[in-house]
Amino acid sequence: MRLVPFLRSATVTTALVVVLNKPFGKVPALGKFFSPHIGFWQNAEPFDAVPSASLQFPSLKGATSVYFDERLVPHVFAQYDEDLYFVQGYLHAKFRLFQIDLQTRAAAGRASELAGPKAINFDKEQRRLGMVFAAENALREIEKDPLSRSLFDAYTSGVNAYIDQLTEAELPIEYKLMQATPERWSNLRTALLLKMMAKMLSSGTENDLAGTNAKSIFLPDQLKQLYPQVPDSLLPIVPSATAFARPGIVPVAPTSADSLYFSHRDTVEAHSHYQPDPDNGSNNWVVAGIKTKSGAPILANDPHLELSLPSIWYEMQLTTPTSNVYGVSLPGSPMVVIGFNDSIAWGVTNSQRDVKDYYEIRFKDESRKEYFYNGKWEPTRFRIEEIKVKDSTTVYDTVAYTVFGPVMFDQQFSNGYTKQMNLAVRWAAHDPSNEGMTFYKLNRARNYADYVEAIRTFQCPGQNFVFASKTGDIAIWQQGRFPARWPGQGLYVMPGWDSSYAWQGFIPQEENPHSLNPERGFLQSANQRAADSTYPYFIPGSYITARGVRIDKQLAGMNQITPQDMMALHQDYFNTSAEDLRPVLLKNIRIDQLTGNEKVYLDAFTNWDLLATPNSIGQTVFQCFWDSVQSAIWKDELTRTDPMAPWPTEQSTLELLVRDSALSFADDVRTPVIESLSDQITLAFKRACQVLDAEKAAGKLEWSKHMNPSVYHLLKDALPAFAHKGMKVGGYGNIVNAIKHSHGPSWRMIVHLSEKTEAWGVYPGGQSGNPGSRFYDDYISVWEKGTYHPLWLMRAEEKDDARIKGVIEFKKS
Repeated sequence: MRLVPFLRSATVTTALVVVLNKPFGKVPALGKFFSPHIGFWQNAEPFDAVPSASLQFPSLKGATSVYFDERLVPHVFAQYDEDLYFVQGYLHAKFRLFQIDLQTRAAAGRASELAGPKAINFDKEQRRLGMVFAAENALREIEKDPLSRSLFDAYTSGVNAYIDQLTEAELPIEYKLMQATPERWSNLRTALLLKMMAKMLSSGTENDLAGTNAKSIFLPDQLKQLYPQVPDSLLPIVPSATAFARPGIVPVAPTSADSLYFSHRDTVEAHSHYQPDPDNGSNNWVVAGIKTKSGAPILANDPHLELSLPSIWYEMQLTTPTSNVYGVSLPGSPMVVIGFNDSIAWGVTNSQRDVKDYYEIRFKDESRKEYFYNGKWEPTRFRIEEIKVKDSTTVYDTVAYTVFGPVMFDQQFSNGYTKQMNLAVRWAAHDPSNEGMTFYKLNRARNYADYVEAIRTFQCPGQNFVFASKTGDIAIWQQGRFPARWPGQGLYVMPGWDSSYAWQGFIPQEENPHSLNPERGFLQSANQRAADSTYPYFIPGSYITARGVRIDKQLAGMNQITPQDMMALHQDYFNTSAEDLRPVLLKNIRIDQLTGNEKVYLDAFTNWDLLATPNSIGQTVFQCFWDSVQSAIWKDELTRTDPMAPWPTEQSTLELLVRDSALSFADDVRTPVIESLSDQITLAFKRACQVLDAEKAAGKLEWSKHMNPSVYHLLKDALPAFAHKGMKVGGYGNIVNAIKHSHGPSWRMIVHLSEKTEAWGVYPGGQSGNPGSRFYDDYISVWEKGTYHPLWLMRAEEKDDARIKGVIEFKKS
C-alpha cells in the first residue's frame, strides 16, 4: 500500500517541476525565478555592499586598481591605456549590463527579439533609417586607426570578460523577468550605441516631411512668418557682432529649384512614429576669471535627456601615468564624455542643427531594382533585413539603397498611410566617423590648442563644446560635419533624380561658429541658433531660444561669481517666455465673459511671480492657457494635411503675437465667422479652465503634481515598480531648470578651475543598474533637492582615504 502514496507524491512533484520550470507567456518560469539559488533573491544586495576582489585576465598588460568610494564611484588607476579601457568595459558590464545590451539591440532594430511583435515597426524603422549601416561605416573608421582599434578592442574585451564569468544567479533581474540572456559585446555594438546617441540628438532636428505639408498650406511669405530662421529675440551662442570670415564654400541652388522644389505643393503622408524628444537639448556656460570671485574660470553643464533608471550616465575617474580625468561616461562606450582633468574642463549641448534630408526616388518599376538619377537608370543596392521576433515568426524586410542612402519609406513601408512616395534619407550620421577619439583626446587635453585638435574630427551629432582651462582661457565651438546648403535647401523633400539637389560639400571645420575669450567674459549655449543673421551659411534646425535669453541676461549682470552662484543658475525657475507673453494674453482676454472659477484662475495668472516652482499654481494656469492658445491659433491650419504640418515654435508664436495684434492666423478657417485674436484667446482660456477644474478636483493644481516629474526604468510601463515617480521639482523645457515629466537635466556639473580644481555634480539615478541595490537610485533625492556631490579627483597616494570602501585589483594572469 505504500506504493500508492509514493506514486501520487511522485506525480504531483513531477507536475510541479514541469509547471514551475515552464514560462507562461510573459510570466517567467516560476521555479527558476523564485529559486533562492538562481532567482530574483540573488539580485538583492546587502546595504553596505561595495565590491572588493582580486581578478586576473590574460589580455591585461599590467596591474590596475579600482577604488570605490562611498557613492560607488570607481577611481581607476592603470599603467596602460588598454588596461584602463578594459577595466572601464568590465565595470560598465558589471553595473549596467542590461542597459547596454538593451540599448544596442534597440539601436540595431532588434527590439522584437525581447519585446515581441509590438516592436516590429520600430525595428523596421531603425533598419530603414540605416542604423546598422551607419555603425558599420563608423566601425571601419574606428578600426583603420591602430590606436583607436586597440582602445575599442580593449573596452570590448573588458565587457566580455565580465559576461563570460557571469553565472545564472548573477544575471540582472531584467533578464530573469524577460527570459533572456545577454549577448557578447563587439566594437560594432559600441558604434551602434554612438549612432543611437546621434539619432537621439540629430534625427529629430529636421522637419522635411511635415514642412513639405506646410508648403502645401501656406504661401511663401507666410512660411517665413511661421518658421523664421532667426528669431527676433535671439541671443546667439557666438556673441552678436562677431565678424565671420568669407565662406569657404558657396553652394549653388539648382536652376529648377523654384518650379520643382519651392513651388511644388504636393503633400507627404509618410512619417516617423519614433522621433526623439524635440526637447533633447542642454545648457552649458563658462565664465572667465574677470567675472569670478576667485579670478579662475568656472564651467557649468547640464545635458537635458530622457531621465531613466539606470541613468544614461555612469560616473567615474580614469587615471594613467599620462592622464587623469573625472566625469560621466556613457555605458557601452569608452572614455569620459563630460568632465574635467588636471588642466581643463569641458561640457556639451546639442547644436539642434538639421543634418538629415529626404529625397523622392523614382523607381523604374515595382521591383525597385533601378532608380532614375541624372537622366539614366541606376542599379539599386538591396539589404535584406531579418527581424527575429520573440514568440512569433521571423519578419523579412528588403531595404533599397540609393546614392543618397537607404529608402526609408516606400510601397513596402509607409507607416500605415495609403499614399505611396519613395523617400530616401541622407543623414550625416551615415558617413564614416570616429567620435570616440574626440573624447580620448579631450580626456588628455591640457590647453586650448589640445581642445581644438580633439573636437576637430567630431562629426555627428553636432555639439556645442564649451571649454575652460587653468591658464584662464574660455571658449565654445559648435562642432560637427554640417552640410553647406543653399538657402532653403533641406526644408522640404527634394527631387532625388537630380544631383544638383545633393549636398555640395560641408562647412569647413574652422568656419563652424566659435568664440575664444570674448570681451564680455562669458559664453553660453542652450540649444539656440549658434550665430546671428550675419553668419554666411544657411543653418536650419529646431532651435530653442528662451533658455539662452535667460542665461545670457543673468550672466551679463553677474560679477564676483562663485560656484554657488552657478548652482543657483542651474536651479533657476524663472519663465522668461511667460514674462513676454503675459501682457499680450491679458490685453486680449475679455474679463467680462469670465465666470466664477475662471476669474480665480485669471487672478492666479495675473499675480503669479513667473517662477515655475514645484508648488506654483500660476505656472500650471499659464501652461494650460498657453497650450490652449497655441492650439486655437494653429490647429485649424496645420491639420489640413495628414500628418499635420509642423507647429511653429513657441518663440515664433510669441513673437508673432507681440508684433501683430490683429494676427490673421487667429481666425478659425473651419467656421463661417471671422474670429479675432481676443475671441480666440478668451475661448482658449475658457478651455484651459476646464482642464484646470479637472486638475483641481484630482488635487493636481500645483505645478509638480500637474507635471508629475518621474524617472522611469528603461522598460517603462513593463516595470513600474522600478520607477521613481512624483518628484517635488518644478521647471519646464523652456526654463533654465528644464524639467518635464520624464525629461530634464540628466547630469549637473560645476567645475571651478582654481589652483586645486573644485567640482560638483549629480545625476538623477545611481551608479548601479540593479534595482536591488541601494546604489540604484540614491542620487535622486540629492538631485531633487537641487544639491550636489563633491567630485573627488583622487590621487594615487590617497588610496587609504576613509572615503574608499572597496577595491578591485586587476592583474595579468
